[in-house]
Amino acid sequence: MVKKIVQVDPWLEPYADKLKARSWHVLENSRRILSGKSVEEFALGYLYFGLHETPEGWILREWAPNASRIVLVGDFSDWQDEDGYEFERSGNEWALELPKRCLQHGDNYKLHVYWDGGDGYRLPAYTTHAVQDDETKDFTAQIWAPSHEFAWTDKGFKAPSDPPLIYEAHIGMSSEEETVASYSYFAAHVLPRIKKAGYNTVQLMAIAEHPYYGSFGYHVSNYFAPSSRFGTPDEFKTLINTAHNMGLRVIMDIVHSHAVRNEAEGLSRLDGSENQYFHAGERGHHAQWDSRTFDYGKPEVAHFLLSNCRYWIDEFHIDGYRFDGVTSMLYHSHGLERSFSSYDDYFDGDVELDALTYLTLANAVVHSIKPSALTVAEDMSAMPGLAASTDAGGVGFDYRLSMGVPDLWIKTLKHKKDEEWDLANLLHELTAHRPEEKVISYVESHDQALVGDKTLIFRLADKDMYEHMAATDDNVHIERAVSLHKMIRLLVASTHGGGYLNFIGNEFGHPEWIDFPRENNAWSYLYARRQWSLVDDKKLKYSMLGAFDKAMTGLVRKLEGEIEYRYIHQEDHVLSYVRDGLLFAYNFSPVESYTDYGVPTPSGAYEMILTSDDRKFGGHGRIDPSAPYVSDGQLKLYLPTRTALVLRITQ
Repeated sequence: MVKKIVQVDPWLEPYADKLKARSWHVLENSRRILSGKSVEEFALGYLYFGLHETPEGWILREWAPNASRIVLVGDFSDWQDEDGYEFERSGNEWALELPKRCLQHGDNYKLHVYWDGGDGYRLPAYTTHAVQDDETKDFTAQIWAPSHEFAWTDKGFKAPSDPPLIYEAHIGMSSEEETVASYSYFAAHVLPRIKKAGYNTVQLMAIAEHPYYGSFGYHVSNYFAPSSRFGTPDEFKTLINTAHNMGLRVIMDIVHSHAVRNEAEGLSRLDGSENQYFHAGERGHHAQWDSRTFDYGKPEVAHFLLSNCRYWIDEFHIDGYRFDGVTSMLYHSHGLERSFSSYDDYFDGDVELDALTYLTLANAVVHSIKPSALTVAEDMSAMPGLAASTDAGGVGFDYRLSMGVPDLWIKTLKHKKDEEWDLANLLHELTAHRPEEKVISYVESHDQALVGDKTLIFRLADKDMYEHMAATDDNVHIERAVSLHKMIRLLVASTHGGGYLNFIGNEFGHPEWIDFPRENNAWSYLYARRQWSLVDDKKLKYSMLGAFDKAMTGLVRKLEGEIEYRYIHQEDHVLSYVRDGLLFAYNFSPVESYTDYGVPTPSGAYEMILTSDDRKFGGHGRIDPSAPYVSDGQLKLYLPTRTALVLRITQ
């Protein structure tokens, strides 16, 4: 296996022995964890642990090695310990069987867990539905056992075969109202927008339950419970069912890199011990994230997390995952203050081999039970082999997020004047990735939209976007911002190394940052929403940016081939290339327009299929799209200042 990845990337040859040793560790560690079971069978823990309705009644199981006594309490017992609700212990597992009459759909419950020297109220680890009290703000588990079974209608759904064009979205902030939007709202009002905009994959954030809304869902408490802030489990199923019937793939953020440290809601000290699910001592705490870090080497922890991977696919028909915080998982140092500028950085003893084993198993179970599923790694270290198949000696991710691209644009826009942009370096960085991997390219994600950072349009337009976005307004700063917003997004999308991602609203230059309700903003939802009325208003340039983005996604959805006929003229600020029969040409000059500008292309006839200068996209209409174009190895183009063109070879 190691030979394959070394053959693809010869720079790994000096590390072949270390790669081989790493692969053997993953293999042996996997065998130890699985203990003779297949990974598919091992990942069925959610059918065993947690609360389940049976023909005879109910059964609830919990893994709690340090507990000395567990009692089920809730609405049915007036929240008091009662003998009839006490668990029985068998080794490190606890079980409680009850007749039908004892529990019913909608009952709230918790575990009263006792241990040597203390006790506390906890939510079961495999809780599938948790709700928050409006007054106390406490979370309780709630029985979700409706009398009807959800009626799926997506049996014939086939995931799109085109490269993933991902629309990253947050359910709660998806409406224009100053409130928390619902699964039902998103299904009815946002999914149609995503489909119409030309995206084929929806990436949902903040689905697993989390105590603090403003965490963006990255401090998870209940790994098997879709957040009740947005509605019921069945309403979440309806969202996915609706998306599938529209031909949209749905993936979700899965946060196995750390867990919330809250004890009343989450896994921390569930049985009174510090190291039940997490590492003991300092290693079990992620100081920078104020959270707990999993002990991936424990079979019980791997059982929990792998079952979580399978659960969302089996129960909710999820089509894959973006694994959050993979860099933090992969290294003992969590990748902090490391440049990863040398191959030595991946083989210096900092790699967390138990986490590497877990991620390999996670990819195996996901792809085994749903071969069409996508897995995307959020990794800024670009570890070799992370997004290579296990057959080739890799970890098995389908894609890695190209996390350096947003940073590239931030540095360019902050530190360089327009006329100083290094086009050769930009194109190199946009197309750079390891030879064995595919990457998801993006200009900006939710990270750049948060208060404390800036979206692309905010960096380009700043405060002028609040007063000069009318279609008839000729503000010079807005003209630059609109032009470059289109050009930069087309450049990134058309050079993608496997797929492209956009964050909700950024496609039309949403003017506001994201600031979730908190004490410092008087718990306001003003900036935790999306102003769809802006893109719907034809009198505003937001609608023009949205129209351009739709035209762009229609072009790049089929791009899979290599980039050819690269041409860069730094002094003229002109860049062009050919990919899959499409010529992309850009004039980034802030002042110069060019007539009969020659760029190298395959010989033949061409037709103009997109120009960012089109008036419907907020341009000046300086280009005649119907003009004939013929190349004899060089194509003569009219390239107005700050304009991008796309032509298609017709013969």
